[in-house]
Amino acid sequence: MYKKNEIIRTYLIALGLNSGPKEFEGDKKTPEGEYVLDYKKHNSSYYKAFHISYPNAKDIAHAKSLGKRPGGMIMLHGQPSNTVNGNELDYLQPSKWTNGCIALLNPDIDELLQLVDPGTPIIIKP
Repeated sequence: MYKKNEIIRTYLIALGLNSGPKEFEGDKKTPEGEYVLDYKKHNSSYYKAFHISYPNAKDIAHAKSLGKRPGGMIMLHGQPSNTVNGNELDYLQPSKWTNGCIALLNPDIDELLQLVDPGTPIIIKP
């Protein structure tokens, strides 16, 4: 995370299961490019989340050129709800497991949701 070109935070993240920039819905790739964190979701299947404004016009045109839909609902989110006997399981996430989202550990998404407001730009690059 940057503020005025200075790194202020770093986080361990997990990306989409497959490598390369997102091309269409279901490819399990994380989009690459410039987007906006446009709204917060405090009740998510993956703890808490921040929606990423994918797809943009370029993403839509690219998917259409492949005869596919671009997909959507790309999130910056926490971990899935994993419980055993009612107790939350804590674990270190693998680096690639999402369907195209960006996952953080739950304490990290909590911090990010406090520090970042909707409308904040996000640049996703390899």
